[in-house]
Amino acid sequence: MRAYERFLKYAAYPTMSSEETGTHPSTEKQLVLARELARELCDMGLDNVEVDEWGYVYAELPSNVGTVCNNIGFIAHMDTSSEASDENIKTRLVSYGGGDILLNEEKDIWLKVSDYPYVEEHKGETLIVSDGTTLIGADDKAGIAEIMTALEVLIEKNMPHGKISVAFTPDEEIGEGADNFRVDRFGAEYAYTVDGGGLGELEYENFNAASCKVEVRGVSIHPGSAKDRMKNAARIAAEFDSRLPKDEIPERTEGYEGFHHLLSITGATEEAKLVYIIRDHDRAKFEEKKRFFEELGKQMNTEYGEGTVTVNIKDSYYNMREKVEDNIFVVERAKEAMRSLGIEPIVMPIRGGTDGSRLSFMGLPCPNLCTGGANFHSRFEYVCVESMDKITELIVKIAEDVAKSEKMPLKA
Repeated sequence: MRAYERFLKYAAYPTMSSEETGTHPSTEKQLVLARELARELCDMGLDNVEVDEWGYVYAELPSNVGTVCNNIGFIAHMDTSSEASDENIKTRLVSYGGGDILLNEEKDIWLKVSDYPYVEEHKGETLIVSDGTTLIGADDKAGIAEIMTALEVLIEKNMPHGKISVAFTPDEEIGEGADNFRVDRFGAEYAYTVDGGGLGELEYENFNAASCKVEVRGVSIHPGSAKDRMKNAARIAAEFDSRLPKDEIPERTEGYEGFHHLLSITGATEEAKLVYIIRDHDRAKFEEKKRFFEELGKQMNTEYGEGTVTVNIKDSYYNMREKVEDNIFVVERAKEAMRSLGIEPIVMPIRGGTDGSRLSFMGLPCPNLCTGGANFHSRFEYVCVESMDKITELIVKIAEDVAKSEKMPLKA
């Protein structure tokens, strides 16, 4: 079975995670796919297959070589973003000849080259798209399909490999994919998440990340007698946002440039709330951004009265480069495998994060491989069939190369 065929099957499973439930996994529907993946892994003959109490799928493919080599792993996440529906996903194969793609004739929905010019890089290839009303879940079911297909190839062709650990995680999209991950149970010395974009992308740098909630308390007085007495929380909240650096937002940054992003603003006269994420690749700049929020809160309390503005910041994850750089051979092995398959490595920073960013700080160096998809978290998401085949080959090649190489010591 080819990777894209597996993906079409997995795409039909609704697996959206939720920040609202407070449970692990955050949604029961993720467990349905988890159990199906565990069944398939058992049918393939992998050892120690488990769906644990938190919804993680673990499995191991034992070594078939007599040499001592590194135990490696591959990881992908099962949940999908809440930015678009995960129900009634209608996938379709498109033989792409260039130009705009009609996704939905009835609703006149198009994937337009003017919006996504890089789609034309796939002329002559086959793309998987939705009907324009849902995502397709390539983030990260494409990664799951590629890992599963690579395992099948390794087993059926009896190709040389050391011990390979596999894990499929829940709740990555809500930043909780590594919360209950058991590195010791996983059993690898290093791993690769398969959770990136276009063919060739290889990432071992990501944002340092924090969430920030700003709560504003006001005083409600009848507007007819409000002079010098009313304290309008909604207006103060808007003022707080207006005092943040105007160029440090996602719409005006790229590459290594950090940002603050206003996710939501709600409120009325008595209470208001702003929710942000704060991001920067540079740890010092990241800390400075957080301090700016805190100092702005203090400044506004001086102006409007103590207790008016409360700023709560919580770190989410850090730049995996701090940990992966000490074991850079993990990245170099992926580069070498790519080049041997005619894939030019595109080493770039992630303007986001993956499970691998937190896992790297948990003692499991974990750079990120591509999946062949684009426009994630969107109704205009797509994944390239030929890229999925190539990435499957890449996973197999990495496993083969590790089996033929001497065991490399890792630095903590």
